[in-house]
Amino acid sequence: MFTDNWFLDRYLDNLGNMPPKLNFKRYFEDRTNGTPSTATTPVITPITIPVSQTESEPTALAMSSLESSPAWVNPTNPTEERETNAELCEKINKGLYHRRDKRDGAGETAATLKQYHNEAIRSYCKRSTETDPSSWVSCGEIPTTNEIMDITETWQKCDPQDNSIIMRGNKLVGSWESKYAYLGAHFEMLREDVTRPLREAVTWVKTFPDAGEGSDGGGNIGIYSKVHVSGITFSPRGMGIRIVFSLNKVGKNIRWEQSKRLLTGSIVALTPSSDMFRSQCIIAVVAARPLEGLRQNPPEIDLFVDPKLLEIDTNMEFLMVEERSSFFEADRHTMKALQKMMTESFPLSEHLINAETTVDAPEYVLQQPFRNMSGIFTSESDQFDNVDIISDWPKNAHTSLDKSQESALRRIMTKRVAIVQGPPGTGKTHVSVLSLKAMLDNMSRGDPPIIVACQTNHALDQLLRHVAEFEPSFARLGGRSKDTDVIKKRTLYNLRQGKQIRVPNGMRHTAKTALDNLTRAMSEALTPIEMKTGLLNHQLLFNHRLLTAAQCESLIKGDPKWSSADARRQADEPALKQWMGKQLVSNKKNFEQDTFGYEYEEADLEFEQLKELEAENCAQDDDDDFESLRGHHVSIWDGFIGRATSTVSDDEVRALLKAQDLYKIPSRFRGAVYNYLLRQVKDTVRAFIREKAIEYDQQVINFRAGGWEGDAVLLRRQGIKLIGMTTTGLSKYRALVSALSPRIVVIEEAAETMEAPVISACVPSLQHLILVGDHKQLRPQCAVKELQCPPFSLNVSLFERLVMNEVEYAMLKRQRRMIPEIRRILKPIYGKEIVDHPSMKDVTIRPPVLGLGGCNSFFYTHSWPESMDDQHSWKNDIEADMIVGFFSYLLNNGITEKQITVLTFYHGQRKLLLTKLRRHSQLGQSKIYKVVTVDSYQGEENDVVLLSMVRSNDVGKIGFLDVENRVCVALSRAKRGFFIFGNAELLCGESKLWSKVVCMMAGRKKELPATGPACRVVFRVPLVCENHGRKTWIEEPDIFQALDGGCQMKCGNKRICGHRCHLACHPSDCNDFYCQEKCSKVLPCGHGCTQSCDKPCVCAKCKDKHGGRVDSMSVSQSSVSSVHNWKGYADGGYTKHDSDMRDKMRKMNRLAEQTTSTRLDEFLVQQTEQIAGSTLRANNLPSYAHATRGFQANVITTTNSNSEPVSKYAAQKPHPQHPVAPQDSNAKPSRGKPRGGLENSIKRMLAHKASKKPDEPVDESDGLLIDFS
Repeated sequence: MFTDNWFLDRYLDNLGNMPPKLNFKRYFEDRTNGTPSTATTPVITPITIPVSQTESEPTALAMSSLESSPAWVNPTNPTEERETNAELCEKINKGLYHRRDKRDGAGETAATLKQYHNEAIRSYCKRSTETDPSSWVSCGEIPTTNEIMDITETWQKCDPQDNSIIMRGNKLVGSWESKYAYLGAHFEMLREDVTRPLREAVTWVKTFPDAGEGSDGGGNIGIYSKVHVSGITFSPRGMGIRIVFSLNKVGKNIRWEQSKRLLTGSIVALTPSSDMFRSQCIIAVVAARPLEGLRQNPPEIDLFVDPKLLEIDTNMEFLMVEERSSFFEADRHTMKALQKMMTESFPLSEHLINAETTVDAPEYVLQQPFRNMSGIFTSESDQFDNVDIISDWPKNAHTSLDKSQESALRRIMTKRVAIVQGPPGTGKTHVSVLSLKAMLDNMSRGDPPIIVACQTNHALDQLLRHVAEFEPSFARLGGRSKDTDVIKKRTLYNLRQGKQIRVPNGMRHTAKTALDNLTRAMSEALTPIEMKTGLLNHQLLFNHRLLTAAQCESLIKGDPKWSSADARRQADEPALKQWMGKQLVSNKKNFEQDTFGYEYEEADLEFEQLKELEAENCAQDDDDDFESLRGHHVSIWDGFIGRATSTVSDDEVRALLKAQDLYKIPSRFRGAVYNYLLRQVKDTVRAFIREKAIEYDQQVINFRAGGWEGDAVLLRRQGIKLIGMTTTGLSKYRALVSALSPRIVVIEEAAETMEAPVISACVPSLQHLILVGDHKQLRPQCAVKELQCPPFSLNVSLFERLVMNEVEYAMLKRQRRMIPEIRRILKPIYGKEIVDHPSMKDVTIRPPVLGLGGCNSFFYTHSWPESMDDQHSWKNDIEADMIVGFFSYLLNNGITEKQITVLTFYHGQRKLLLTKLRRHSQLGQSKIYKVVTVDSYQGEENDVVLLSMVRSNDVGKIGFLDVENRVCVALSRAKRGFFIFGNAELLCGESKLWSKVVCMMAGRKKELPATGPACRVVFRVPLVCENHGRKTWIEEPDIFQALDGGCQMKCGNKRICGHRCHLACHPSDCNDFYCQEKCSKVLPCGHGCTQSCDKPCVCAKCKDKHGGRVDSMSVSQSSVSSVHNWKGYADGGYTKHDSDMRDKMRKMNRLAEQTTSTRLDEFLVQQTEQIAGSTLRANNLPSYAHATRGFQANVITTTNSNSEPVSKYAAQKPHPQHPVAPQDSNAKPSRGKPRGGLENSIKRMLAHKASKKPDEPVDESDGLLIDFS
């Protein structure tokens, strides 16, 4: 029973206004008669549901949703429908009026109830009312066919001379002329960044229609052939079209769980295979990429398609194209936000648009400047409980902040547009967290929540973990959080669980009912082509007015020539199937499968990285299932078709259908007649589905808006004080954010975020915008590189633009990440702006990297040539081998794989490094290696960083290495050890920044490292044995295999069993390994053991077995590296089985004996450490092969700790054009006194293009003057 009297009034009012049921036959009749269709989507008047209602009784909405659309082949009688409604009214009337007499407030109606729905959300979700087609505000979210086919749209400006599109650029300095121009410019640039990659891909395919993906010029284009529609999914996220496709154009299998192909939210273009983009193009968005569907053969995927272009013909074959480097979903919400901002007020526009430099305090601070700052400034008294932060900021107060951080905190608290620049390691996040704490401490009941946005999910989780330490009332929008202990529990999805939030007059239930009714109607319309049916019938054709009553009657009667026995035999068959006879052919769903054997495409990303990428670009929530599209699914396929025995035109078929007795049509033409009727049915169904799909899309928007209405109520009821999201989520959830009326928005990593997503945070209620970042590190990334250049400069963030316009900002100056030896490398970028915190000089906090003799940084220079992979990304194979060898050496010296990050500028090199690390005999597949690109490592840090430069060529191209922002990030990620591998000569010749960096590392600048040699530009990797102090220089990667983390000497240490260790030098304790010497133990029987130490003791005479020494082996805790790390290295993988371990150890020892028995003299060569003092002005740059090698040697030079030679030097192999004079083999190298050949090599390498411009004066400030003194 219903619980309230007002509910009956509301329900009875609705009964009289109920729309007719969706009826496909009625739609068809109205369409064929030329009259407007009255069959519309049921728009049910919203029913007001009181929040206090708890009884699970049926509601009017629930009852109305029980109405099922009738089968359109047998339309419902409207009279019967009215009678049914009347009976229902009578029954409900009696029941409700009986309760009405017993309740108070009988006269209360829905009109008197408070409206809880949020007008801000509803207004935001309404379609644009812009009627001017020439305005960008009227442009749709998804790119149009014209945009992809390079046809000018009405809202675009075109140059009449060359028919090119005129696009407004970015105004970096000065004020914009208007809000319309400002928002419009960013909309157009963002739109071009989204559409151009796909447009160019379509143009390439149109030019080379027969080419596959591997063809030259294909770039990152994905081409998928033999695309067919296989079904439709009716999801709350939208109507999804399921397609199957072939990888024939790809030419190999794909590991979809590691591939960036067809990511959720990316856009694709489809064209009929017969057209190949000459005139037809359908734009679609990937709705979901279920891995179980993609792993099928052929694979399948779901797409969102423009309803006006939706196709249901399963026999039509398409070609699908994507451009894999661009991503649409993130920019889609931002573009919509920019359009909506044209209808709203724009807060802070005097600074964001007009670039005013003087910044006042936020309005809410001016109204109440007194704040409780005791959480920031500690004191025994209460002097900081009520501080006027505008005019009386605490001075000399006790705090953990340094002076620059305190200044930044004050700016954040007191400026309506607060900009804080934080160089690497200076504590940007720390200052942000403290400012959030101060603002949260001063929030009153009923204040709107603070909005915090970060560029990545990882950075957001880090920030929210800090917030959770002092404020439990926070929420996270977006469900892709790896922190299951704290943050995951505070996602909006988890906050909803167990909560029944009912919004009176809310849109969600109404939209859900409309979606259900539309789903029913369209599912019924698809019945003729549904896979489980797949056969036309005469009643359906009659309803479609394709057959007359007389023709249907002739089908029912059957062939007059049949005998009674034939009639009885075929009585159970459908009439149309009887008529078709052998002309009806079963059309089995049998797609051609791809057969590529075991050839697979190289993986793009790890699975978790791939999901992270999808989540960040889609702002994924946990109730948004991006791996599958949930909802009612209809599989469509033509189960039967007519046999095409001859070519019959449609005109001829229409002439044949004039016969009222269909059995008079000759049998050989009936297949053509059936196919004609099938096409006519499809045309009608297609028109109906397209019309209803438009309504379905609108109801999806209403359904989403209704969900946000409930979320707004939930967040208010739970007293949420802070909401975190990614910058993509800031645009996606802007309607919800606007409804919460926030006053404060904090953007972390603001310098890495495009301007458009940041300005979309400017909701009308905003009073205080806080931007924290560093514009000298990574800039925003564009898909179209041309848009990074003037006049567009799309990669310039709002943060950087405001700094360029001299809007007030604060800068943090004291870094707490890098040891001074590494921090000094940043001097060419930041100058003297950043200084070291005293703790960075404490070796107990930042201990040196073992195995390198105090050399915690170096630049290993080489000339190994680069190459390009099949994805057109650069790689360097030998450089990767060198890094992998050094990586294994560090592991053997106690650094764990989690403490090492391998950075590179190119995806191709990243994939190559990962492959080599996993295939390395001493590393293995099981470990997780941190190998990432520089662009994805912003804000991260690690103990040791190995930087792979990749580029090495003779044409002077260094690509990404010339981008100062990327270089800044690459040089500032390491805490204890930083090691660069690359072609230093090339970099010095092509980049002034790199020339300064290399000169700094070569010891030319005054700031020298505290320990180790002054020169850190090396041609051989310098290693120092921690056990013996022997120094080894590695020039080729293969030689790392000969080292076990130490040197080439035998260990010789005494084991616990009393024997000496005969293994090659190793950093781990000798007792970690089994001893293979003969056991010297005297057994209880009085006889000596005849076994080796690693086996159980056995008496050969008594044949008795006794416990062996292997059972009593102890493990020393003083090992340089952990036991498990070393055993995993030495044994090729740790195992618990002693028998396997012993076998491996025996092989290891035999190998060690062979190695130590070989004379080291055969592959050792003397190498000095230091550089002689001299001053050089370089005038000529020889080729690197000549400049870097005065001699050619395999690898290693070894000396003891006193720099005394330990062996005779191998014969030197002079370079043909650079012979080397004989050297004294007993000479002792000293600091600053190198061999002549090496000295000249380094000096030549550091010259800056002097050979190209010999007359150009050399400026000492740019690092060209080399002074080695």
